Parts: sequence; C-alpha cells; structure tokens
Amino acid sequence: MIGRLRGTLLEKQPPWMVVDVAGVGYELEASMTTLVAMPGTGEPVSLYTHLTIRDDAHLLYGFAREQERALFRALIKVNGIGPKLALGILSGMDEEAFIRCVMDDDAKALTRLPGVGKKTAERLIIEMRDRFPHWQQPGELAVGLEGTPGTAPAAAADPVADAEAALVSLGYKPAEAARMLVGLEEAESTEAMIKAALSRRLAG
Repeated sequence: MIGRLRGTLLEKQPPWMVVDVAGVGYELEASMTTLVAMPGTGEPVSLYTHLTIRDDAHLLYGFAREQERALFRALIKVNGIGPKLALGILSGMDEEAFIRCVMDDDAKALTRLPGVGKKTAERLIIEMRDRFPHWQQPGELAVGLEGTPGTAPAAAADPVADAEAALVSLGYKPAEAARMLVGLEEAESTEAMIKAALSRRLAG
C-alpha cells in the first residue's frame, strides 16, 4: 500500500496531477479541495494517498490532509459510494461541512453535490453518523485549505474549458457544468474557478 508521497509537482490538470518522486511520475486523482491547496508546478508537495486495486487498473488518490483521506476511506465503505463519488463530495464541501450535514440530518444540502440524490443523501446520513473517527467533530477541523505562500497555480491554456471538463468528471452534466461557470473570472486558475463554481452550486 502506498500511504504517502513526497516529491515535485509536475502537472496539475483537474482532477488529476502528476508528482515526481525520485524520477518516477505518480499520477493521482484528487478532490478540488486538495488541488486548490497545491502550489504551482515545479514546487515540492507532500500528499497522503490511498491506493485502489482493480482488475483493470491501479488507481492512486491524493489528499492534502490526513483527515480528508480518512473521510474518503469512510465514504467508500458506504453502500453505493465509489471513489469518484467520494471525491465529488469532498470537492463540494470540506470535512466539517459534511459532518455538520450528517449531524443535522441536512439531506437537502447533500443533494446539491454531484451524483447525490435524495436516497443517497439519506443513506450517507444514516451510515456515516456512527463512522466518524474521534477527531471528526464540528469545530475541531480547519475550514478550507490554504495554498503554499508565494506560489502561483500552473497556467492553463483554456481555464474555462479545463474547469468545465473537471466538473463533468466529478459527475455534473455538461450543460450544468457550463452554467456553473457563467460569470466567473476567466483570469483565475482552473482550480479556483472550479472551487468557486462548487461553492456557488452549494449555496444555491
């Protein structure tokens, strides 16, 4: 099992990134929360990881914080929740917001996440309520993630198109993804645009 990687960020194309570790490029899929926290390409990074082994592929997922990885691992144990949907949930809200939704029985807020319908939201609330590790209590988690000071995100040739493609990969339909990005500043990085779109979607 690969539990952690420390190396240099080579590429960042949401929801994927590539990290060079001693000459080996590891391709990882990550939530938008983690991707926004990453520095620009060429900078050192350290990530907690989770490896999923399937018959047709070995898939590696990266997380900026151990708490996010722990929640990811708890989510994929819920019936009907796979890694893709778990990353969509983590992209739409941080750990504290998710825990608050579960504790408050706020199924409506959960249904704003990509791929989460009413029945899935209710299942998440029922099955996750008793699965939180001791550290996962509202008020004990940092809200959001900060990027590395003094670093800039990698430039994208077409940040709007990249952001739309990333939202589709998280489970949103193409038309919905396009609507979510309307009015956002195109000069922002792809990651910032995605995060803003997700925040606006949850608020609406």
